[in-house]
Amino acid sequence: MRRCRVGLVGAGGVAQRHARVLAGFDDVELLGVTDVARDAATALADAHGARTFPDVGELLAAGPDAVYVCVPPFAHGSVEETVIAAGVPMFVEKPVAVDLDTAERIADLVARRGLLTGVGHHWRYLHVVQRARELLAGRPVRMVGGAWLDRVPPVAWWARRDRSGGPVVEQAAHVLDLMRVLAGEVTEVTAYGDGVPPPVDDADIDSVTTAVLRFASGAVGTVSAACVLGWKHRAGLEVLADGLALSLTEDGLTVRDADGERHLPASPDGARVAVDRAFVDAVRGVGDDVRVPYAEALRTQRLALAIAESARTGRPVSLPTGPAAAPRVPVPAATPVGVDA
Repeated sequence: MRRCRVGLVGAGGVAQRHARVLAGFDDVELLGVTDVARDAATALADAHGARTFPDVGELLAAGPDAVYVCVPPFAHGSVEETVIAAGVPMFVEKPVAVDLDTAERIADLVARRGLLTGVGHHWRYLHVVQRARELLAGRPVRMVGGAWLDRVPPVAWWARRDRSGGPVVEQAAHVLDLMRVLAGEVTEVTAYGDGVPPPVDDADIDSVTTAVLRFASGAVGTVSAACVLGWKHRAGLEVLADGLALSLTEDGLTVRDADGERHLPASPDGARVAVDRAFVDAVRGVGDDVRVPYAEALRTQRLALAIAESARTGRPVSLPTGPAAAPRVPVPAATPVGVDA
């Protein structure tokens, strides 16, 4: 089989990480990079022997087998629409948008086109997540507590609500996604922010946010996000079931039950590689392990934005469940990358 040709939209830190991972795959060719910051696109392309393209249209005209969309939250929308219209498999970095209307619109277009997609919730590929699910099998989850206690990242747009969505949307989405994996769907949230922005220029996000969650299963939970520190203090979640306590982070899983306490280490770098490997394999038609297609990421996006809305308005927010929360059109199997004659 010929190599899978991948185009990158965006040349920031996340795009650079994906480029390094993809460049390490023998069956991938980095075709090219485009970014509104042309110098950044050129630097990233040159680092991997790829081409620089002036815009998404020119990149698509070069014939990629897949496109990675690695743009800031506020820049999602038109890029995805262009890629979907071209019918090219698409990997989108989280969060998939800064607002719900954009995410819903893109999800609908993806479903109607039947496009292969993946979203960068790489925590799903931590092997300890599967172990946690095994331990919880047959034990109803009673309570979940999640936290992302961090700093303001060093990018100018991050502290603006209309640019990043705030720390719940931009950072804590990983924690919210695993809450859904381990405890099921959330039906209602009530959240509070402190109303005080962090001490950086032009900030208008809450420095801290705390929310209470009610799950469809009857479980309850909390999630807290903060950006007032100078370091990443804690990011993860705790799950309580009958006779079982789990603590899960990117670095591993701590289990406490009747047999005592034990720790299972994990590799965040391994998960970051695995999420790209799974998507490339799906594009090539040799695998089927995309754990977060766009429709699945939309559910996490709805939850994050519901928390942000509740914190802004001071009122509870209900979330759709059942058929109303699902994509309207089923997504068929991917068309694999062709085989050279």
